[in-house]
Amino acid sequence: MTDFEFERRFYCAQPPAELADESPTLIVQSYYVHQDNYALRVRVQVHDVDVDMTRATDARSVLRSLTDRVSEAFVTVKGPAVGGTRYEAEREIDQHVATELILRGGSVIIKNRFSLWMGEDGWSVDVFGGDNHPLVVAEAERSGPVTNLAIPAFCVSEITDQRRFSNDGLASRPFDQWRDEFIRELDDQGPHFEQVFGRNRRV
Repeated sequence: MTDFEFERRFYCAQPPAELADESPTLIVQSYYVHQDNYALRVRVQVHDVDVDMTRATDARSVLRSLTDRVSEAFVTVKGPAVGGTRYEAEREIDQHVATELILRGGSVIIKNRFSLWMGEDGWSVDVFGGDNHPLVVAEAERSGPVTNLAIPAFCVSEITDQRRFSNDGLASRPFDQWRDEFIRELDDQGPHFEQVFGRNRRV
């Protein structure tokens, strides 16, 4: 087990069509530290949720309604992200303890996570709810640096090192507070893809 994650992340204008037949994992997570790109997070996961719970405004109410279906729980410590690499120490914990911690405090995020295999890589696509709706973020993660990546067409612009798009950044300042500003920025400057990770290929 390595305590580092290697990933590249991308903003998506909408959920890709490839998700239509996929079943998501509902994730509810609470941040107890989320400052200067350091974070302490508690996460629970619920598989095969039939209803899109991410439209709910109260993530804790959603979690209360699904407490008996929580299948996995983790506590995670994160350091600052630099060049697609971030220190991340994640450990599995008791799901009942994790649920109670989230219900009692921290800044909560709710999202549906979809998993896809696209070309050479496995991708996670997060469709956020609550104050971060309608944000959609896709990420490719590997056991080493994510270089020479085949980037799917549904990825609009790269956000790998944009702290505001990290989950702990979203816990501090949700997407609905700056969405319009970002869309104007994207319209003015156009999409951006990092050039330091080898050759980017659009597919």
